[in-house]
Amino acid sequence: TEIFNKSMDHELHHCQNLINWCFYRLLQCLLACDVVVYNISESATQQQVEEATWALKALHNEMENFKSRKIFILVSTVMTWAMTKPRNQDETDVLITEGEFRRRRPHPRFRNHNDLEKLVLTLAKGKKSKLIGYVVASGLQYGKGENLFHYFFKISWLMQFPKVPLFGEGTNHVPMIHVYDLGGVIQNIIELKPKSKYILAVDDSKYTLEDIIKKISYVLGPEEIEKLPVQEAINMKQVSFQPEELECLSIDLSLDAFIIKDSFNLNWISEAGMVENMENIVEDYKETRQLLPIRIFLVGPPAVGKSSVAQKLCHHYKIHHINIKDIIEEKITQLEMVNRADHVDVIEEVAAAAQKQLENINKSMEANEGRLADHLVFDILQEKLSSKPCRNQGFVLDGFPKTYEQAKLIFSDEDLESQDPMSKRPVCNKRITPEHVLALNASDYFLTKRVQGLQESVAEQMRYTNDEFVPRLMRYRQLSGAEETLLDYFDQLEIHPEHIGTALKAITYKITEMVGVPRNFGLSPEEQDEEYRKKEEERKQKLAAEAAERKRQKEAALAEMVVQYEEWQKNLSEVKRQEYRMLEARCLPLRNYLMKYVMPSLTEAMLECCKIKPEDSVDFLVFTQQTY
Repeated sequence: TEIFNKSMDHELHHCQNLINWCFYRLLQCLLACDVVVYNISESATQQQVEEATWALKALHNEMENFKSRKIFILVSTVMTWAMTKPRNQDETDVLITEGEFRRRRPHPRFRNHNDLEKLVLTLAKGKKSKLIGYVVASGLQYGKGENLFHYFFKISWLMQFPKVPLFGEGTNHVPMIHVYDLGGVIQNIIELKPKSKYILAVDDSKYTLEDIIKKISYVLGPEEIEKLPVQEAINMKQVSFQPEELECLSIDLSLDAFIIKDSFNLNWISEAGMVENMENIVEDYKETRQLLPIRIFLVGPPAVGKSSVAQKLCHHYKIHHINIKDIIEEKITQLEMVNRADHVDVIEEVAAAAQKQLENINKSMEANEGRLADHLVFDILQEKLSSKPCRNQGFVLDGFPKTYEQAKLIFSDEDLESQDPMSKRPVCNKRITPEHVLALNASDYFLTKRVQGLQESVAEQMRYTNDEFVPRLMRYRQLSGAEETLLDYFDQLEIHPEHIGTALKAITYKITEMVGVPRNFGLSPEEQDEEYRKKEEERKQKLAAEAAERKRQKEAALAEMVVQYEEWQKNLSEVKRQEYRMLEARCLPLRNYLMKYVMPSLTEAMLECCKIKPEDSVDFLVFTQQTY
């Protein structure tokens, strides 16, 4: 115990020395700076506040040694104003300004932030002071990938639920600022050194939390929200909110930052607020988190395996499989559901448009023996490719369009073409045009053999019977030999197709190498649990298989040892038998000699011994034999 205690004391002493050295190095770095900015706005942890407090006091103690003035900027949070009430509480529209900072009241969880703000204003003041202190009370920050609002962006981008949840009533006004605009405020403080030491950093927006979540859902997600009790946010597994984050979202303040409006020269990124600039913020969010859609187009002859490869790619990248037959059926079902819905739930114009579109589809299919006219197919496909799920995650387009003209009608951008009618190069709509075109190739012999190997019911279902498959294959070869082919269209767009042979093993792996890594949020907690369960099951199966193999090998080795032992025993018996026969053969001359010359006299001597019965029979026999 004594040795252990001494060892622990030594380790603690070493750790303390290391901590002291780190703080010493940090102080040296702070002293080498003209401006020190400490950001405690996005965390309610005591550790961050304590570190900023230590830095401020350490600089204040070294102030006499400063060669020039230093600026200490504390980026705090409007949560230190959370409990502040207007002077006249009857006037609900009155804005609170930074001139009233002395009467601010913090949220209970952010009292340490408020105390540090007061310490900055107290220690770093005075005309002769070499340390100038500023406090920036930042609104809730947004932009560049989001932090506080990340959950709402993520749930909207994934579109796994028909409505985006809003926790609480959402009627509270949330003071906010874009992170770039906050950076502009800090830059202006450094350059202008304003007289006011307490500065509010909020934009001009006066939106409620409900306005913000609605806009996120409209631009990025299912366009609807659902109000839930705040307690559900704590209980829901898929919600990763910390208590302080929920408290930040519940803030209800109307603030007016007159200093940054009147005194600062800000190049605002989002002066009007998050709601007004949501389209740009969403694009910034996707770019920052690399949530870029993956758009793949698979082409190839019938029975080459496009659908199988497409399903594997969709599973790997978590994107959407676009099969032209499936999306037509989906569209018809959707229109029929709109027509059957109650008029209360559906806007009259939407219902009328759905009815008209469904009638056009039915008339076209009746006139074309069950087939849909090309222009209606193109409209349905364009609508699907432009949908939020395809724009967010991406898609694998399975085998359609088939010709140059079809691709041009589907992917072209009429607005851009009208702006530059003299352009020889096709102009495409980049939001729906595939970025990867993969041509799967196989010989007619290979395809025919594959189709012949299918069951009759499967071949009929997939239209791979001999009467249907051969014309389809000939049609594909004919289109591939046209003057302007489908692949030529993408070549002209400089989206050069990749040709892949289906004889290649691990074809999906080859494609994923070309396309790159998935660009999404990765596995959800439930999917991680399922993945872990599968891996654990595979591990157990592998261990069981290895144990069974070891047992089999052990039993086989034991059986072999038994066989070898039996063989050895058999061989040993044979050796003994042969040795016995050899000894028998060798002792035969000696036996004959003994029988002829020794046994007769020995027999007579023993008979004589029996008659006489001497005291020492052995000496008698020896004497008798010598006599004979």
